[in-house]
Amino acid sequence: MPHAYDPQNVFARILRGEIPNRTVLETEHTLAFADIRPQAPQHVLVIPKGPYVCFDHFVNDATEAEIVDFHRTAGQVCRMLGISPGEGGGGYRTISNAGEAGVQEVPHYHLHILAGRPLGRMLSPAAD
Repeated sequence: MPHAYDPQNVFARILRGEIPNRTVLETEHTLAFADIRPQAPQHVLVIPKGPYVCFDHFVNDATEAEIVDFHRTAGQVCRMLGISPGEGGGGYRTISNAGEAGVQEVPHYHLHILAGRPLGRMLSPAAD
């Protein structure tokens, strides 16, 4: 089943310049910007500029150039924030939600980079 992309989602509107953002880094294929509801002292969203709904849609349908640019941009953001553990930073977490069960709120693929405090366990056991 193909992924249905909504061109009116908030990230598409940010990419078109209809909604302002606090840009951290922008490249040919990728935009990284500060989250407006940060869940950690450092919280950046990294999004492809193409119309991709979620991770699997992006990696299966994007061009090689888009995929490489996206991941390199995310890595550059980690370095810019000084959070890379290999470079003296304290570490970070990346999260990407997909679909209803993944609690995806915006139907445009995005990667959260969170850092600046201990983030606790990634998941808690589900209640039965």
